[in-house]
Amino acid sequence: MASKLLLIAVFVLDLIAFGLAVAAEQRRSTAKIVQDKEIQYNYCVYNSDIATGYGVGAFLFLMASQALIMVASRCFCCGKALNPSGSRAWAVILFIVCWLFFLIAEICLLAGSVRNAYHTKYRTIFSEEPPSCETLRKGVFGAGAAFIFLTAIVNKFYYICYSNARENSFRPYGGGGEAGVGMGAYK
Repeated sequence: MASKLLLIAVFVLDLIAFGLAVAAEQRRSTAKIVQDKEIQYNYCVYNSDIATGYGVGAFLFLMASQALIMVASRCFCCGKALNPSGSRAWAVILFIVCWLFFLIAEICLLAGSVRNAYHTKYRTIFSEEPPSCETLRKGVFGAGAAFIFLTAIVNKFYYICYSNARENSFRPYGGGGEAGVGMGAYK
């Protein structure tokens, strides 16, 4: 049976990561063009940079959640062989999907955090065009939050299927009985 304590701990980590990603989406940096006091040039002024911290926090909580599931399941490749069954087949499929969703979520969170922290530094002195105050596009942290949600669902199903397959693990030569060669009547 799957460890309920592990599933609760992973759920809490995923919930925190999801909340931080949503908060990062809501608090993305915005910029406005400001003139200096002598009106010689324009430059960009950015508001709070807290979304970067939220994005990095979500990144780390999601990584901790994934690491916890993979350590508990021995990353699916170490340990005893699993009995061929429907649970093992689903565990393999969910393992691959879980890693795919995890990587997409981590890329969105990391790229969003890096891009949100980037602020243009140049000014326009001789040009009539205002500076381009580049900011993070809407939806990058939102996409990360969506994939955190999908990762949270899939990694719990993966762990449950893995646990079911592990309980019925493969026992060669009939399992728990005699270890020797069975001697039967020859016809």
